[in-house]
Amino acid sequence: QVRLVESGGGFVQAGGSLRLSCVASGNIFSIDAVGWHRHFPGGQRDLAAVITSGGSINYADSVKGRFTISENNAKDTVYLQMNDLKPEDTAVYYCAAKVAGSPVYNYWAQGTQVTVSP
Repeated sequence: QVRLVESGGGFVQAGGSLRLSCVASGNIFSIDAVGWHRHFPGGQRDLAAVITSGGSINYADSVKGRFTISENNAKDTVYLQMNDLKPEDTAVYYCAAKVAGSPVYNYWAQGTQVTVSP
């Protein structure tokens, strides 16, 4: 079992920055990847960024160059640094972990609201 707790959401004006944190506990060595998912007000979803246990990183085209995903040395915390935020980034942000052998993300944090005003 893996538990994920995230923090760092809030309100910001366009052009501002926020940093989200996702702290993992439990069987963290089973995690193959951690992704930051976005649930938009209109009901759409995307995967903004993902980092794998091997250090591979991928971003959605819409956030590339503005967002940075990283992890700490202990590999129990994943961050999402968000710069030059835009109103279209407004969403509930969830970190989620995928374990070895799973085709889907198995464990999800509680989510945090990010609101970007124009």
